[in-house]
Amino acid sequence: MSKLERRYRHLLRAYPPDYRHDRGDEIVGTYLDLAEPRRRWPSLADAADLVRGGLRQRLRAAGATDLIPGVRLAALLALTTAAFLAGFWTIVEQSPPPAEAGVPVLDPFVSTGIVAWLAWLVAAVLVLVAPGRPTWVAIAVAVVATVAVLLASPLAGLPRPPLLVLVPQAALGVLALAVDGHLPLPARALPIVAAAGGYVFGHGFYWDAYRWSAEQLLPATGAVLLGVAVLLAVGLAMRRDWRGGWAVVALLTPVGLLSVHILAGAVDGLGGAPRPTYPTLVGAALTVGLLGPALLPAAVALRRRIGRSNPGEPCPTCGTRR
Repeated sequence: MSKLERRYRHLLRAYPPDYRHDRGDEIVGTYLDLAEPRRRWPSLADAADLVRGGLRQRLRAAGATDLIPGVRLAALLALTTAAFLAGFWTIVEQSPPPAEAGVPVLDPFVSTGIVAWLAWLVAAVLVLVAPGRPTWVAIAVAVVATVAVLLASPLAGLPRPPLLVLVPQAALGVLALAVDGHLPLPARALPIVAAAGGYVFGHGFYWDAYRWSAEQLLPATGAVLLGVAVLLAVGLAMRRDWRGGWAVVALLTPVGLLSVHILAGAVDGLGGAPRPTYPTLVGAALTVGLLGPALLPAAVALRRRIGRSNPGEPCPTCGTRR
């Protein structure tokens, strides 16, 4: 066995064992036939293709074939939400405090956050006019810009938006990377419409709106996002389409991060006007950030167990009754 074949077989572990046993030799043989002479490592495209194929087969085996479409639906909702917030904060950034306030600014803007918000607006435009790879690249750039503002601004001694604003924006962006590249025009228009709505809504707010948004706007946005996702899930489920349920599960992490202020306030027992302590805020954010990503695989495992315990369901691969 050559080194290249051995490495392809390592990647083949992405597939379920039964599938590897039945078709593993055929799959590896196809990749070896197409590989360039003297190649020693699988190409990145081949590796990604094998991992994607293995994931699809594992989802079929678990009866969770709607997971990927559900994540794509969640990605569109996440991108729309991120665009709305970016539009709102773009107008806020254009209203710096007066000099006598003694608040550091990035003249003529409030903070370095303007870099991230403009990157998000570009992504919202591109999903409308250039779906697919240009959109994915723009979203990735926006996520990187958001993280850069978060990490680099303190090192450079420049003002930045609060952590409670930047962290959920980055989480929305990571999920938005899964947005479908073949959306119909009305769906592609949602992010730019939301961004315009946020920009209009932001008129009348000033530099101190960041604090207000962390305490009120973000939790309200998270509640609306979750409510829309649940309504979509119910509507789709009535047609025996489970994409919406998976979208709700995928959105729980960004919704939780948008609502960290409320969650931490509840932990501190401060009722309807929470003023949580900083350690409680950090603890709530870490809890959401650690538990949230584990929900999808847990839901897939649960779906697999339910499928095994229900012998009347059709096999997700061949369609025959068990």
